[in-house]
Amino acid sequence: MTSRDCCGGVEVDLLLSWNFGGEYFRYKGIPFPVGMYSPESLSLAENTSNVRDDDIFIVTYPKSGTNWMIEIVCLILKDGDPSWIRSEPIWQRAPWCETIISAFNVLDRPSPRIMSSHLPIELFTKAFFS
Repeated sequence: MTSRDCCGGVEVDLLLSWNFGGEYFRYKGIPFPVGMYSPESLSLAENTSNVRDDDIFIVTYPKSGTNWMIEIVCLILKDGDPSWIRSEPIWQRAPWCETIISAFNVLDRPSPRIMSSHLPIELFTKAFFS
């Protein structure tokens, strides 16, 4: 196991784990897979100020119907018209807050923005609560 310092002093442990079956790092004690997440993307999600009053956050546990929830919210926003769902991929309609390709990096999306997350409340976007 190796350790490095980044993200304003947050210690990140890189490890190869036989239990997880791949390379993971720990951010504030929680393991995340390398490649999809980075310490920088998690720090951005946690500390961004780019939150609007009309943003819609879909926050779910992994493997609990996140895609179904995104589809339902998209249909509600479009009064049941499925043309948006059929024409735009799900990852563009509701990008993830905490991934390397973060929703917070896309500043020019029209309101209301839909964003997805599996982050626990202690790592979730602080600006949401203010």
